[in-house]
Amino acid sequence: MTDLAQHLAALGPFAIALGAAVEGQTAVIAGGVMARQEILSPAVVVLAAALGSGIVDYLLFVLGRSFRHTRWVKRAAAKPAFDKALVLIERYPTGFILSFRFIYGLRAAGPLAVGVSSVSTRKFAILNAIAAGLWAGVFVALGYAFGPAVMALLHGMFAHAAPIAAAVAAVVVIGGLAYWRWRIWTGQERLQP
Repeated sequence: MTDLAQHLAALGPFAIALGAAVEGQTAVIAGGVMARQEILSPAVVVLAAALGSGIVDYLLFVLGRSFRHTRWVKRAAAKPAFDKALVLIERYPTGFILSFRFIYGLRAAGPLAVGVSSVSTRKFAILNAIAAGLWAGVFVALGYAFGPAVMALLHGMFAHAAPIAAAVAAVVVIGGLAYWRWRIWTGQERLQP
């Protein structure tokens, strides 16, 4: 195993869990690609993604439940996605909890809205765990299935990355120096009568 693969094997599950908690699908799909490359076990990737997603969504639920009368939750409740979530929760509480991860725009608003609703904590905890596992499994499977195509795309992109990065760095440095010189020049112009 190369050094990079060893680092990915050691830190990958933590990065996938954090990515699933903060960002979502992209980190989990990347985990599926790592599983396809045999850097990580598919079961470890699914578990890490499910834990990251499930824990953050449970914490958002608890925040919605515990602080429903605070300005922070009321500000979140003022967004259109929150109203949509509440309507869906009232009609289909189980279906909503099992599916909000898959509905664009409801990833963060969903658990907060469930916390504000009358759904019990126990019901949410059980359904949240099931939904996190399903969600993780689906996106890991996508990464696993399309891993070769993703790797070919990344290889093609990184083959030209060094010259592009050098060009971007040169433009940034030259632009920064030009801006700095311009600021000095315009500052001196203002000081003269």
